[in-house]
Order: sequence, then structure tokens, then C-alpha cells
Amino acid sequence: MSALAAIRGLLQAHARGEHGEAARHARRAMRRRFSFSQIVFAAAIAFLFMPIAVLVVYSFNDAAGMRWTGFSLRWYRQMLATRELWRAFGNSVAIAAASAAAATAIGTAGAIGVSWYRFKLRAYAQTISFLPMILPEIIIGVSLLIFFASVNVPLGLFTIFVAHTTFNLPFVFLMVSARLDEFDFSIIEAAQDLGAGEAQILLRVTVPASMPGIVAGMLTAVTLSLEDFVITFFVAGPGASTLPIFIHSAIMRRGRVTPVISALSVVMIAGTIILCFALRKFLRYIAAK
Repeated sequence: MSALAAIRGLLQAHARGEHGEAARHARRAMRRRFSFSQIVFAAAIAFLFMPIAVLVVYSFNDAAGMRWTGFSLRWYRQMLATRELWRAFGNSVAIAAASAAAATAIGTAGAIGVSWYRFKLRAYAQTISFLPMILPEIIIGVSLLIFFASVNVPLGLFTIFVAHTTFNLPFVFLMVSARLDEFDFSIIEAAQDLGAGEAQILLRVTVPASMPGIVAGMLTAVTLSLEDFVITFFVAGPGASTLPIFIHSAIMRRGRVTPVISALSVVMIAGTIILCFALRKFLRYIAAK
């Protein structure tokens, strides 16, 4: 009994010491509530989100200017009635989905091939694959425009698809390669010992293990495709307008940001937030697998 009492006393003393240390850290943090780093952080957050807050507020303004005249949904109703906007939005979604799927398939195959096999030009292939990510977008846009003109390919949705697939490839390649760098290749050796062929190992072992990187790369490709303007501006033909091109044209016609564009921006911000929260649990599930 005395030994048990001594052990119990030691445990209680240890717990009191932990709680006392935690309490001291909490009191010290409370005393440093307004530290310089926290002030800088708060200022940075305010600098980043204040323009968005102003945009959201004035998208509900009844007037077209910056003078507040009353709450109204007229710009949202006008946005819903603008056919050109929704045509551009449909083009953006279709191109983003198609180019992201193509870039994910090609980038994943390239990352797996570079990780699996050793060949003489392996280092050069890795370096060249990052060029579209490093080069300025205007150079990529001009070079693609010259290329399409030299091979007599008419500018349109197809050329936008090819351009978006091209600059999305390095991002997918990088994310899948990063995932494969953490991959335990002894699993592949075990699968080979069990008689699995190369195709079975690829589809049942490597691809499922790389799925977090594949999903992250595809989501990144979709995001980059939806917001790209510079490259799309060079390779878009007549009638092949995407959402960034439509927004730029609307601003150039009016000489300022119209309330309809503000309403569209608010809808896109809300959609992005909802999509991020919806995919959060899915990505955690994939990462856990």
C-alpha cells in the first residue's frame, strides 16, 4: 500500500507540475497579447481582406458608384440575366475540367515514369518539365500563339485547352513527384514477389498510394485554369471567351469595375469557400488512405 501511495503521489505531483507549467505559459502568452508579431499579422490580414470586404458590401449597393444609396440585389439579378457572362463561365468550366484531366493524366504518368525508371535523360526531363512553371506567362502565351499560327491551327477553345494543359503539367508533375518521393518502394517489391505484373502494380499500388498528390495536382490545375488571363488572352479566338476574358472586356468597355463584376466576384468567392470546405474532408480521407 505504501508503494502504491508513493506512486500515486508522484503521479499527482507530476500532473501538478505539468498544469503549473501550462498555466505559466498561458499567463505569459496573455501578457504578450499585443506583441509585435501579432500586430504585424493583424495588419497583414486586414490589408489582404479589407478590399474583399469592400467589394462584398458594395455589390449590394443600389447605386452603381461608391456612394451608398441602399441595400439592393439588382446587380445579382442583372448578373443572372447576362447571357454572355454565363457563356464565358461555361467555357471556363469546360476548359478547366478538360485541361486539368489531361494535365493530371500526363503529369501523373510522367512523374511515375521518372520515379520508376532510370535513364540518361532523366535529369533533363525533370528540368524541362518545370520550364512552363518558371517562364513568365506572357512568354508562354506569345510562344504558343506563334506555334499555333505556324501550324495553321485556328484560335479557339481547342487552343485554350492545349495552352492550359501545357502550363498545368508542371504543377501536377511536381505534386505527384513529391508524393512518390515519400513512397515506400518495398511495397512494390512485395507485390512483385506475390506475382503482380507491372500493370497491376501501377493500378492497384502506385496510383492509389499517389492519390493525394494526384488530387491536389488536379485541383491546382482547375484553379489555375479558371483564373488564367494572360496566356488565354493570346490564344483565344473570336467567340472563345472565358470568364477572365469577359471580365477584362467588361472593365475595358466601362473603364471601371461594374457592379455586375462585383456581384460575380462575390459569387465566385462564396463558391470557392464552399468548395474548399466540401473538399476538405475528402482530401483528409484520401491522405489517410
